[in-house]
Amino acid sequence: MQSLRVPRPETTLTPPAPRERSRDLLLFLAFIAPNVITLSVFSYWPMIRNLWLSFTYWDMIAPEPLWVGLDNWIEVLTSATFWTVLRNTLVFTVGSVGITILIAMALSLLLNQKRRGRNLVRAAMFAPAILPGSAIALVWTFLLAPYYGLISQAATGLGMPMTRWQNDPVWAMPTVILVVIWKSTGYDAVIFLAGLQGIPRELYEAARVDGANAWQRFVNVTVPGLSPVAFFLTVTSILASFQAFDIIRVMTGGGPVIATTTLIYQVYSEAFVGFNAGRAATYATILFGLMLAITVVQIRMVEKRVTYE
Repeated sequence: MQSLRVPRPETTLTPPAPRERSRDLLLFLAFIAPNVITLSVFSYWPMIRNLWLSFTYWDMIAPEPLWVGLDNWIEVLTSATFWTVLRNTLVFTVGSVGITILIAMALSLLLNQKRRGRNLVRAAMFAPAILPGSAIALVWTFLLAPYYGLISQAATGLGMPMTRWQNDPVWAMPTVILVVIWKSTGYDAVIFLAGLQGIPRELYEAARVDGANAWQRFVNVTVPGLSPVAFFLTVTSILASFQAFDIIRVMTGGGPVIATTTLIYQVYSEAFVGFNAGRAATYATILFGLMLAITVVQIRMVEKRVTYE
């Protein structure tokens, strides 16, 4: 017995009329025009201008910059100052971002438990994140003052030697990193806490039924559940650390002996202290390239290990 095949009606899509296409195109351009204009004026054009300035010498007083070709790049890349500043930037980034994320994750695990007064602790912990960096730097400068600072006096009372924290080439960078960690930990902990509360309780219950202990539940449930949050904080924190300026400016001024000078601070020093906009633009271009490369590597390699479900 042969089955009867009912022919399906052919459906044809009618292309939009030229007038409709023009109207849709104009509507699309109207919606994207504000963003395109804003990005072009305040982002893309300054980047192109900065790259052009890196091939010139300009003291920001002369009417026109003087074209010098690759002189700025050769001078910067062959100087010992550049490599010291680059090392300071990497040490500052690794120290501040890595330690902050670890402490924030631990604090979020503690604050996720039902304890009395936890809302007050959350608010107190988040408070430094909303304070200006310059104000925080001033407070810590007074606390760490060698002779009358509260921390210095407490350390001396415990028998520790007097330390000129931010004025010592050895201790200056760890001191700045400590202050940045104190300022950033509360924000990261709140983000981690939101991630923890988004992990389904059923996963923990299923892990308990399977006989998983607390450490196994943390490794197999909590860590994968927090991986998107950790990835987000890592990317944004690294970018923020490369642009950290206010705390370094107030506490150490890039010193002593450029011990805390990072790339962004070197841009400021070259432009507004040394009045060499061309060399400052060279450092700024290198900083942009480094930030772009690290972000691309993170997205291409680290994001593959992130669990979104």
